[in-house]
Amino acid sequence: MTDAATLQAENARLQAQLQEKDALLQSRERHIQTLEELIKQFNRKQFSPSSEKLSKDQLDLGLFNEAESTAGSEEPDAEAAAPDDTVEVPAHTRRKKPRVSIPAHIPREEVWYELPESERVCPHDGTELKAIGTEDHEQLDIIPAQAKVILHRRQKYVCPCCEQHHITADKLKQPIEKSIASPGLLAYVATQKYCDALPLYRQSEIFKRAGLELDRTNLANWMIRSGQLVQPLINLLQEQLLERPIVHLDETTVQVLNEPGKAAESQSYMWVMGHFEDKPAVLFHYADSRRQSVPLELLDENVGAIMVDGYEGYEKACNEYRIARLGCWAHARRKLMDAKALQKKGKTGKADQGLAFIQKLYALERAIKDQPPDERYRRRRQDAQPVIDKLSAWLEKSLPQVPPQSAIGKALHYLHTQRNRLVRYLDDGAYPIDNNRAENAIRPFTVGRKNWLFANSQAGAKASANLYSLIETAKANGLNPYDYLKTVFKELPNAQSVEAIEKLLPWNTN
Repeated sequence: MTDAATLQAENARLQAQLQEKDALLQSRERHIQTLEELIKQFNRKQFSPSSEKLSKDQLDLGLFNEAESTAGSEEPDAEAAAPDDTVEVPAHTRRKKPRVSIPAHIPREEVWYELPESERVCPHDGTELKAIGTEDHEQLDIIPAQAKVILHRRQKYVCPCCEQHHITADKLKQPIEKSIASPGLLAYVATQKYCDALPLYRQSEIFKRAGLELDRTNLANWMIRSGQLVQPLINLLQEQLLERPIVHLDETTVQVLNEPGKAAESQSYMWVMGHFEDKPAVLFHYADSRRQSVPLELLDENVGAIMVDGYEGYEKACNEYRIARLGCWAHARRKLMDAKALQKKGKTGKADQGLAFIQKLYALERAIKDQPPDERYRRRRQDAQPVIDKLSAWLEKSLPQVPPQSAIGKALHYLHTQRNRLVRYLDDGAYPIDNNRAENAIRPFTVGRKNWLFANSQAGAKASANLYSLIETAKANGLNPYDYLKTVFKELPNAQSVEAIEKLLPWNTN
């Protein structure tokens, strides 16, 4: 080999090594960037506000204009959209906040103030003063929860002649027989825990301050018995939900300490399914797993469409029952918001561009939310379809330009993989754009979970699911949860037919 050939070979080897090291450095740089983003995401979730609303400064960047016309964007894409696309949004008039008022139905107690007799004369001529009215000022007073005892006295009778025939008057069946817990007390404890996220041990302390020794174990047993009592209503709620054309579903974790075959620290799941239009209903369901068998158990072929997130466990039920699967635009927006939060301050980039498209879709939804389904369908086809088409073109161009493991890469990948599901809301004006209503329904459970942390048994988890179902359904129908539960606990033990139980569904008690 000649010296020139040797030099060429050595040069090629060194260049190959240099390229290999450059590739290694780039790989490490991407890895470092990913780790830095994870740290920023953790800090943001831990310490930053959780609202997904855009600030005024973000709106001023032009997010309601075309995404690529945003001034100062890192990688503008003028071809993806035209700057003159607009969506009409109803005008907003700022309203002055009303003063806090006391409802008229609250009982009034009057305290009178009068002048002493010696002062009821005119200082000028000594004439007796005449009362001409009052100057009133109302204050709201609160009396802590008051307890009373309901004494059930069953009259006994005997024949005075033979004294052999004895009979005792019947009494209404109670939610928990031979227990000191009345329907009102059970409703109070359940509302405090499942509506107001107040754990039973704290309730026990509150009762103690009122002079009542109610042990937490007793309270827990009452809640389990109450949850079992309302199972017939839960069955009717599920039947009602399965007759709805559109059902929302979501799931979240729950820890149950005593589950057969599972460690105490393992995760189980609380699933929620709901319908939020006419006769809204919310159903919670405890399951020891997140397997695809759970949606198969909850759904059937009568359901026309489900609104869910990107979890693939729903797919088998959709295929089995031929259910249309709708994707959630709020999840897609949330991932872009996470990516935006990791951008350098003062910079705009692909997260802003993606958010601009989605904000236009939501602006249209706000403008047409009160329209009938056929009009919503028309407006979506007319105004939303072009935005989605441009978003799709921008997405195809942007995907190869971002590292897959970065926050923006994950956000765009979610948009790409979920695109066919996301756009299905265009097919029917009755379809929702996102799953926010299911997430709002499950939020009281997640808030309560932070306080009570875990369920002790499967029976407790199932009872909690039933009581959460009734409370959230009552709230969705505009009912006071305490009043509704008290009615249920009083009437359900004495309901002797399906018709009597149906009368206790929330929309039948208004």
